Amino acid sequence: MPKRFVVAASEFPDLPRFPVGFELADALTVVSQQLHETPTPHSTLRTAVRLAVHLMPGAEHAGVSVLERGSRLRTLAWTDEVVRSAEARHTGREQHGHWERLWNSPVARIGDSDADDGWDVLSALGLRSALSLRLRADRRRLTVLTAYARKPDVFDEDATRIGRLFTAHVSIALDSATVREQLTEAMHTRDLIGQATGILMERQGIDAAAAFESLVRASQRENVKLRDLARRIVGTHNTT
Repeated sequence: MPKRFVVAASEFPDLPRFPVGFELADALTVVSQQLHETPTPHSTLRTAVRLAVHLMPGAEHAGVSVLERGSRLRTLAWTDEVVRSAEARHTGREQHGHWERLWNSPVARIGDSDADDGWDVLSALGLRSALSLRLRADRRRLTVLTAYARKPDVFDEDATRIGRLFTAHVSIALDSATVREQLTEAMHTRDLIGQATGILMERQGIDAAAAFESLVRASQRENVKLRDLARRIVGTHNTT
């Protein structure tokens, strides 16, 4: 059995476990702060699964996965290897149907893997309950956070309500991190193209407009993205 990932209380000292009432509001404030401090979408997801175990009643393990129409489930972040094992083996009709439901519903639950037909994969790993919550969905791709527990019927309506509030915060933080990453990439691409343009100006004795046009034509001729061609020119220049 893989070693279980345990979230140390010291990691989230201000976050009460299984919060209710005003404690829930306080906990979600801390959750939001933790999530928005993450610099990339991947780090947002890693933080989200750790927080899910700490915040959601009954949760012992958690993972974030993506499902593309016609493809197998792919796990993006996980608290421990048992999650990866469970989600990698979700290939049966019943198991696939569990995830498919989330295209049309924000929540899907498994009460007891021992009692439900088709869930021997979870049962064999010692996972009896599961609560899947939709994070993102479009026409082609579905992103889901799933919490797991070793006892049956763990995720009741209260756990589901807290889970949905939590995933709303995760979705907002994930969107913010994605925008920041895209802006960073755009700035990096602009700088690369500017450097490549400068190199062509120096090599060919042409102005900036002509150098940029030369870069665009080469990109089209070689069927290479502009930023990749610029990166190659800059890299070659720096090594000579």
